[in-house]
Amino acid sequence: MLKIILADNQAIFRAGAAKVLAVEEDLRVVAQAENAEKLTHALDSFKAGIVIFAESLNTDVKQVMESSKKQKTRVVAVAEGPEGVPDLLRHGVHGVIYRNISGPSLIECVRKVAAGESWRQDGDLGGGDDDTDAVGARVVDRLTARELKIVALIVQGYKNKEIATTLGTTEQVIKNYLRNVYDKIGVSDRLELALFTIHHKILLQAASATTAAMQ
Repeated sequence: MLKIILADNQAIFRAGAAKVLAVEEDLRVVAQAENAEKLTHALDSFKAGIVIFAESLNTDVKQVMESSKKQKTRVVAVAEGPEGVPDLLRHGVHGVIYRNISGPSLIECVRKVAAGESWRQDGDLGGGDDDTDAVGARVVDRLTARELKIVALIVQGYKNKEIATTLGTTEQVIKNYLRNVYDKIGVSDRLELALFTIHHKILLQAASATTAAMQ
């Protein structure tokens, strides 16, 4: 059984990655950490074979690598953008992924890194080929500005009550909006919605733009 630690300050990405990894019978997420302190504790407490940690934790990469080496833990970094990759590689991480990674690619990365290989996600934050971008564009066209705001807040980890407060409406209205959004996109819950949005850059940008306009 390959034990895995997930460390990311974005709960949605942690939940999505855990859901993908849980499908594999020989992979087990033994700990999740939302900050650098808990990551350090998890590395010291669990004999994990792999740690997946996000660059956005603003943790000391050198320290992560030293702690991981002591525990014989291989390291996969979630890069925020291509500009941070050279520094991560210089510190010796064994794998580099972005938040838009697909489920099969995440599994491939984990297995290859665990086997002693290096793995780096191809491309950048563009998130896919022309067909993928076309899907994202079609979804943007289907959603109203209000729905895009809700999508953006879901990706940021907001609960329905918090979204209602932010948008000045009721929780039931938000639930109604979400049902419509699920139908338009073809997802079944908020986790799938968040992962779909992260994977389709054009949708993520459109949603983010609506929340930026609110500030």
